[in-house]
Amino acid sequence: MTNEQDAPTTRLDALTSWHADWKGLRVAVLGLSVTGFSVADTLAELGAEVLVVTESAAEEYARLLPVIGARLWEGPLDVVPDELVSFAPEVVVASPGFPPSHPVIRWADEAGVPLWGDIELAWRVRDKVVRPDGSPAAWVLITGTNGKTTTTRLAATMMVEGGLRAAPCGNIGVPVLDAVRDPAGFDVLVVELSSHQLWYLGRSAEAGAPVPHASVCLNLADDHLEWHGSFEAYRDAKAVVYRNTRVACVYNKSDAATQRMVEDADVVEGARAIGFDLGVPGPSDFGVVDGILVDRAFLDDRRTSALELTTVADLAEAGLAAPHVVANILAASALARSLDVPPAAIRSSLASFRLDPHRIEVVGVADGVTWVDDSKATNPHAAASSLAAYPGAVWVVGGLLKGVDISDLVAQHGARVRAAIVIGVDRSAVRDAFERHAPAVPLLEVDDADTEDVMARVVELAAGVAVAGDTVLLAPAAASFDQFRSYGDRGERFAAAVRERLGKGTEDGPHDDDPEGR
Repeated sequence: MTNEQDAPTTRLDALTSWHADWKGLRVAVLGLSVTGFSVADTLAELGAEVLVVTESAAEEYARLLPVIGARLWEGPLDVVPDELVSFAPEVVVASPGFPPSHPVIRWADEAGVPLWGDIELAWRVRDKVVRPDGSPAAWVLITGTNGKTTTTRLAATMMVEGGLRAAPCGNIGVPVLDAVRDPAGFDVLVVELSSHQLWYLGRSAEAGAPVPHASVCLNLADDHLEWHGSFEAYRDAKAVVYRNTRVACVYNKSDAATQRMVEDADVVEGARAIGFDLGVPGPSDFGVVDGILVDRAFLDDRRTSALELTTVADLAEAGLAAPHVVANILAASALARSLDVPPAAIRSSLASFRLDPHRIEVVGVADGVTWVDDSKATNPHAAASSLAAYPGAVWVVGGLLKGVDISDLVAQHGARVRAAIVIGVDRSAVRDAFERHAPAVPLLEVDDADTEDVMARVVELAAGVAVAGDTVLLAPAAASFDQFRSYGDRGERFAAAVRERLGKGTEDGPHDDDPEGR
């Protein structure tokens, strides 16, 4: 594949400001979901000539396109549409759902058309709204196989508590372009990035490459291999998060891959490597000492002292003490401290912080059995964190594995679960893994094909094997799309089935735990 640097991009190289001359630039926008519309809306506002190409369009967005002055082509994209070819775009901006192997992406490469993602466009126009000193908002970039959304929310919450106008955006659900164009303006954009977005960002020329204040890759494990084509390609995409970092490259000391990413990164001179894990921190690290979360990085006397941030006991009271959540808190704290957020602000922000639904969320307690919805555990790495937090659980597992081998997860944790309840259209991979690595564990399968019946059957089976002191844990280690609309739909159906089973006698637990490692 070609990079943008290989193509004649004289005009594009000059487009590094909202106030540059974008008028008449022919741009093809691929995809029309929330991200695609934000791209089309931004470019139309800039005066570009916009053609949106998509397989399907929500009625709301399709209706709005002519209003903003953009054109729409809707239809199959297994071959490149003639209308796209005749449009002769000067640049293509693709939504992150388009993989490198997609016919339209291949066409753009072969035709030498520069290919951007929404993040590159947002960086180029980041000065639409500026801070009082005339500079655009600083960017903090967050990625990882798991923990992204939780860490993004944590970091933004800490920054706001510390007096900064901070906005969580990106893969978290709010397009970066919407945050860039918000007339209120921000001091910091805390940007969650998927590996898909980073793949596109890795192609950018110098003119479109972000220069973040701080960045982090929380962890790395197999995921999205069907999109990237290999683990190596997935890893290389994740590593782009550290490129051009100015102040702090935050990495996971317990994950050697993230440290190698920092060591190999091309950063701004003077940028520091800041480690975090659950152990005792060295100088320039964040960690835990005798149950106290501490900062040994952002203080003058970091060789002999540390700053207290909060305690594990305080986090437990807020439902934030699961090990992987503590790790996310340390990473978020490092990002916040890089912007001079005081330790007291970090501590106070954590007292009121609550995790999103479907992230190790207790949905019911009855007869000594705790029912936990961790539907957000959509890959083995996230499920491993949940199983570590709830050893000996009745494990609800299975779904769309996205090309990932579940054998290692079952080998590591499977033998310790009380029973496994397998869901999903294709359960063979999970069944085979248990037969090889945990043959003594009772294995129950839900063969109901109707989505409406799956979780009712799951709860029925789980109730038959769980005893007082047990946890029934929905941590599928797989995507949901084979049977459900989303991981949220899957979790909601599980919670509804639990409550239906337990009835009015249910003692509902707090809805505030999260394994995400997104």
